[in-house]
Amino acid sequence: MTTQSNHPHNGEPPNDDGKLAALLTKLDAAIGQLAEAPDFAKPGKLPQVLDTARRAMLQEGGCAAVESRAMEMEQAGLFQGSDWATPQFLLPSLTVQALQSPDPNTVVVEALSELRLLPVARGETRHALISAEQAHHYLTQVMALNLSLLFGAPTEAERATQGRLANLPRQLFQHLATRIGYEHIIDRLIEEIWRILNQRPIQVEPVKRMITQIAICQADPSIDLGASGQGADRLVSSLFGPTQACREDPGVDIYRERLASMDTTALQAEATGFARAMHDTGLVSPYHAVLLQHLTDHGDHLLAEALGLSATGRDCLLCYQELVRTLIRDAILPETAQAAYGLALMLERGILYQPPVAPAMWRQLGLPLSEWSRARLNLAYGEAVSPSARLLEGVLCMLGQPLGVGQGNNPTCQSARALSMWAYNDPDYLLQMVAWAARDDEIIMHFEGQPISSMASLSGVASELPMDLDPVSLIVVPHLDRIYAEMGRRCIGREGDPHRWVNPEFHGWWSGRGFRINVDVASGQLSELDTFLRHFYASYHPDYNGNQPLIHPQPAGIAVTDSAARFIGWHAITILRAGLDPEGTTRVYFYNPNNDSGQDWGDDVKVSTAGRGERFGEASLPFDQFASRLYIFHHDPLERGELAQVPQSELDRVIGYIERSWGADRLPPAGLQATEGNTPHS
Repeated sequence: MTTQSNHPHNGEPPNDDGKLAALLTKLDAAIGQLAEAPDFAKPGKLPQVLDTARRAMLQEGGCAAVESRAMEMEQAGLFQGSDWATPQFLLPSLTVQALQSPDPNTVVVEALSELRLLPVARGETRHALISAEQAHHYLTQVMALNLSLLFGAPTEAERATQGRLANLPRQLFQHLATRIGYEHIIDRLIEEIWRILNQRPIQVEPVKRMITQIAICQADPSIDLGASGQGADRLVSSLFGPTQACREDPGVDIYRERLASMDTTALQAEATGFARAMHDTGLVSPYHAVLLQHLTDHGDHLLAEALGLSATGRDCLLCYQELVRTLIRDAILPETAQAAYGLALMLERGILYQPPVAPAMWRQLGLPLSEWSRARLNLAYGEAVSPSARLLEGVLCMLGQPLGVGQGNNPTCQSARALSMWAYNDPDYLLQMVAWAARDDEIIMHFEGQPISSMASLSGVASELPMDLDPVSLIVVPHLDRIYAEMGRRCIGREGDPHRWVNPEFHGWWSGRGFRINVDVASGQLSELDTFLRHFYASYHPDYNGNQPLIHPQPAGIAVTDSAARFIGWHAITILRAGLDPEGTTRVYFYNPNNDSGQDWGDDVKVSTAGRGERFGEASLPFDQFASRLYIFHHDPLERGELAQVPQSELDRVIGYIERSWGADRLPPAGLQATEGNTPHS
């Protein structure tokens, strides 16, 4: 496929071979000046290179011409002193923000970085820092994550922030696709979708958009997918035609008419097909919502089949028939179809048997929303359905998928963790929080006996109101964020880390009152690391805590590192359990609110999300690797494990991971030494 750039709206006037040639001449001269400049003077030469390269890449054939010069630019020092200078450590996920940046230089540098790796990926040249296989894998990931830039026109938001610059990434990806081949993109995209779906997130709109792009590719005769994309059929059909009666994607109105003429046997087949597709993928087709609405007038057996319930879920459905039918009628619409998966999993959890939950769900069904809540929901999700139905969808999904809560692109991991923990451990408390926030525009919590109002508190951790959240988080997180920040402010002046006092008050009584931290708050240096690790092993490792399973999920803090094991920042997670994986390795299973738990933290510390005993939504690491990224944890000080039984060799292995990663520049002057004698009081 050739790049078509013959229209003025592509960012430059109609193509002119003479203009491209003139730009390339100027670019060659600018590259030469950059190469000749001493290191201290190179920053002054960069603007000319970047501006000329930008203008050239917007011309037809420009990306190919710039590609042939990209390695020369790198050797001249274009990427010197930046993250792009180490391509082996680049993260594909970061290209999404870079290519949509309003800063032209950021967009151009990112594009040039991709172009210099293209001949490496094709085996046409060698790079000292990255292999051909690595480069090819990286570029296919980048294209899969930015597929909308390959097939979609600039959005209104992109036009507003980037203007004509929005066409440059599209020119780039047309060129990359032509050189690499569409089949690699589609296969990588399918792999990425399944990886995300295995984590069962509540927010699946980005995944649905990617599946839609695959369907468009399959239907476009001008795109030759070759033998690729064979695994896409299950994904595409799960949304657009899970059963025989909607196989050709006829539209919900026609499907509704077909249901009206079906007998019980046909309805049974439809119900079974939808349930299988839903539980296979975690995605719900709008047609599934139409079927469930239709089945509310039929027997419980067909409803249970359509939801794919086990004996546990069926019993819960039979005990709360009227509530379930009302939830289906009010919450599970074609526009809010994901609520069906949330309802099915909620019934499977059996939480309606907890006395407060069913009455609280009835309250939620009739809850009057404040004007602010209605406006927020309409702004984020549109007005296709009522704000009440949208919020009810969010409630069902959160109660069914407590580990699927994500923080979005916001610094609100504490609030996301709290919502997940309450949905997991105390669902009626979560429903109370939703009622207060959505109806009253205020949440009041207590810190050491003193009330804190979300409306009376100052600003929270997030500087702006977050919008890229599920419906419950959209309404509740702004309140929780302000309360959490206020609790932190009330700890000012106390010695030590404020999480010691804030976490139990903010998350719940089940957060252990014992508290351990391995960083000195004042200096930032590692402190009492040996004691910290011994307490963690004694509290959580089955071999040293009397094989006592974790009873309540516990808040913890980790030092997040990148794929080069460099420190990024502190992050809130929840420890869920510790146990053996299928290979007999003791692992820590935890919840990470950062939307995608499958990460490479460097030094061979790679977080797993499937295949090692994880339940949907869990992440896991071997116990020693998890301990190496832990900096805060809570425990019950009255349930002491066997501190002395943890072998020093085990602790030395963990300390080695720390010294090679986030602790490298936090070592105290005397180094890390084992501590002996009495342990400090918790």
